[in-house]
Amino acid sequence: MGITADVNLKTENDKFYIEIAVSPYTVPISLRGRYYYRSGSVKHELTGSSLNEFLLKKSGLTWDAVIEPRATYDDIDESSVSKFIIMSQKSDRLPASFGLSIPELFEKLKISEKGHLKRAALVMFGKDPGRFYVNSFVKIGKFGKEPHDLQYHELEDGNLMTLSQTVLEQIYHKFLIKKVSFEGMFRYETGEYPTEALREMILNALVHRNYMGAPIQIRITDEDISVWSEGYLPEGITEEDLKKVHRSVPRNPLIAQLCFYCTLIDAWGRGTTKIINACRKFGLPDPVLINHQAGFMSMLTKASPEPLTLNKIKMNERQIKAIEYVKEKGKITNKEYLELFFVTDRTALRDINFLVENNIFLKSGQKKGTYYTLAEMSDIRA
Repeated sequence: MGITADVNLKTENDKFYIEIAVSPYTVPISLRGRYYYRSGSVKHELTGSSLNEFLLKKSGLTWDAVIEPRATYDDIDESSVSKFIIMSQKSDRLPASFGLSIPELFEKLKISEKGHLKRAALVMFGKDPGRFYVNSFVKIGKFGKEPHDLQYHELEDGNLMTLSQTVLEQIYHKFLIKKVSFEGMFRYETGEYPTEALREMILNALVHRNYMGAPIQIRITDEDISVWSEGYLPEGITEEDLKKVHRSVPRNPLIAQLCFYCTLIDAWGRGTTKIINACRKFGLPDPVLINHQAGFMSMLTKASPEPLTLNKIKMNERQIKAIEYVKEKGKITNKEYLELFFVTDRTALRDINFLVENNIFLKSGQKKGTYYTLAEMSDIRA
């Protein structure tokens, strides 16, 4: 496997034992033709697009730096390039570009090479990126109480310059409600979530996603909104790190650099802290920021009322809903709890253990076959 380990003979209480110390590796480990890496306590196998991404890195490339042989400058949307230049010049972040043609500008930005366009150019400025990368669009869906209850949905397509604006506009136009109030002759509209947080969530997904994987998926319910994009957090960055300013390790560095030039993002790993701070100012719970189902998910939840009580036991809203779920379905598993509430394994286990310890849930089965039922159906009034 290419692993180097320290093997030490040690003694304790007049007994000998062997210590095998394996230091963390920053690269995946190969075993029988497959590649694996560990994130926290979870082992992941690299397959498909994730494996392609890893092999590119081994050759010193990133996905967005690869030449796209099928593309020409006829595939570039000039209006998107003009918008980018205007935004970049206002920020004074872009190196001198006045009077440059588009080919000259792209060479300067390192998104073309000897007249050939790189993938970053198509994602950022392409007339139709979906012609080259079929899942480059964004799915937005409104769901009911059940995870599978899709009520209506929309697809937003286009380059990153376009999607950075249209996705948020579509969410506000069709999916979220704005409360209207009046003060004298003035009309005020208040959204359900802070715009700054939503903007950062969408931009993070657009910039750092795996463009050869599934499309970005935005799920909206009456209680929350989540943004999911394929691709785990970078190696060395944990979910806990996201709660503070952390290193910026972009999956697509060329795309990230372009977005930095035109002020769509910072380059200092502050995006997630902006989301957290925006939620706190707005009076919302802290966002959920986790690796989830082969990708990364950020989720905002509406402010919960005071903890609900059941038989004089204080419970959070998730636990109350879990009880209703078991009343309807007969049982619940750890996996179903995770799918219902999009929380971390640790949070789900803490919630469920609390219900078990207070004799509300009965635990049955072992390991992956574990499930929970209600202790005494007649005594539950949720």
